[in-house]
Amino acid sequence: MELWHSLKRLGRHPQFRKIMAVRITTQAADGTLQVGMASYVLFSPEEQPNALAIAAVLAITLLPFSVIGPFVSVVLDRWPRQRVLAITDAIRGVIALALAALVITGSRAFEVQATMMVLLLIAMSLNRFLMAALTAGLPYTIDKGEYLTASSVMPMIGPLGVLIGGAIAAGFRLGLSPHWISAYQADALVFVAAFVLFALAVALSMRFTKHELGPDPDEVHDVSTREVITGLRMGMRHLSEQGPTALGLLVIFLQRLAFGLISVGMILGYRNTFHEVSNVNAALADIGLWAGATGLGFMLSSVLVPPIAHKIGVRKTVIVLLVASGLAQIFPGSIFERIPLLVGGFLIGLFAQAIKVCIDTVVQAHVDDRYKGRIFVIYDMLFNAAMVVAAFIAVVLLPPGGFDVVVFVGVGVFYLLLAGFFWWRSNAYGDEDFNRGTQIGAAAEPMLADAVADHR
Repeated sequence: MELWHSLKRLGRHPQFRKIMAVRITTQAADGTLQVGMASYVLFSPEEQPNALAIAAVLAITLLPFSVIGPFVSVVLDRWPRQRVLAITDAIRGVIALALAALVITGSRAFEVQATMMVLLLIAMSLNRFLMAALTAGLPYTIDKGEYLTASSVMPMIGPLGVLIGGAIAAGFRLGLSPHWISAYQADALVFVAAFVLFALAVALSMRFTKHELGPDPDEVHDVSTREVITGLRMGMRHLSEQGPTALGLLVIFLQRLAFGLISVGMILGYRNTFHEVSNVNAALADIGLWAGATGLGFMLSSVLVPPIAHKIGVRKTVIVLLVASGLAQIFPGSIFERIPLLVGGFLIGLFAQAIKVCIDTVVQAHVDDRYKGRIFVIYDMLFNAAMVVAAFIAVVLLPPGGFDVVVFVGVGVFYLLLAGFFWWRSNAYGDEDFNRGTQIGAAAEPMLADAVADHR
C-alpha cells in the first residue's frame, strides 16, 4: 500500500511519469544487452569461466568510465540532460546492432572478440553516464521534500526494467537454443531486441523539452577542457564540504565490494559446482533465478525504506540495513543449497538497494544542483570500481567452484563491521543532517501531514 500511495503521489507530476518511462525502458534495453553479452562470453558451451575471466570482463566494461567519468560529468551540468538521454541511447542502439552483426557470424576469432569488448565497453560506459543524467534530472520532475519518496520508487523502476530485459534475453536464449537455432544465433537476436528497446527509449526521451530536466538554460554552453578540469575540482571541493554525502558514498563503495564478491561467487558456483560445464542452459537458468530473486529484492526496497526512515530517520535506517545485510549473508546466504541461496539473494538485494535509496536521498538533499551531475557521476564511478575490485578480490579468495563458507560468512561479518563504522562516523553529524529533504523532522511536519492526508 505504501508503494502504491508513493506512486500515486509522485504520479501527479507529468514529468515524473515521463522520466519513469524512460528509465524503465532504457534499463530493460540495458538488461537485454548485459544478458546477451554474459550469455555469449561467460556461458558458451566451450568455455568454463573462472574468477579471473569475470574480473577481466568487469574491468574491460566498467573501469574505463571510472577513468573518464570525471571529465564527462561536467557535461551533465552544462548540456541539456534531455539531449544527453536521447543521444546516449541512440548510440547504444547502434552498438547493439553492431554486436548482433558480429555475433551472427559465429566467429570467435581474436579480432571479433576484441571488437565486441570495445563496443561493450562503450555501451556500458554510456549506460552509467545516462543513469547519472537521469538521477541529476530527477529533482526537475518532483517537488522539493519528495526526495525520499522518489529515491525509493525509482530504484524499483530500474530493477524492474532490468528484469524485463533479462527475461526477454533469457527467453530468446533458452527458448530458441539449441532446439531451433544455434546459441550464437539466439544471442544475435538478443542484441536485436536490445536495439528495439533502445530506439523506444530515445522516442520516450524526446517527449521532454530541451531544458526540462536541467540544467537551467543560462548555464548551458560548450565545455572546454579547462572548464572540465576546473569543474571537476569544484565538484570535488563541494563534495568534501558535504560530510553526510561523502560518508554515504564511502559506505556505498564498501557495501558494493561485499555485494560484488558474493555475485562473482554465485556465478562461479552455479556454473562450475551445481552443473557440468557443458550444461550451459541449466546454469544460466539457475543464475537467472538468483538474479531474479535479487532483482525482486531491489524492487521491494521501495516498500521497505519509507516507513522505516520516517519512523527512525535515514541515518538509523542505514545502520539497521547494514546489520540486517550481515545477518542475512551469514544465514541463509552461506548455505550452499538452491533455496537458501535464493532467499539470501533476495534479502541481500533488498537491503543493498534500500541502503542505496537512503544514500541517494542524502545526496539529492545535500548537493547543490549546480554540482549534481558531477557528484552522481562520481557516485557511479565508485559503483563501477567497487565491482571490479570485488572481482579481483574474488580471484584471490574464491576457489574455482565459487563457494567458500569462510569467505561468505566473512562477508557477513564485514557488513556488521561496516554498520559499526557508519554509526561511529555519522555521530558527528546527527540525525538532522541525514533527514534533510526527506519530509522527516519538525521543519517538514506540514508536508508530512499533507502526505498522510493524501494516503487516507
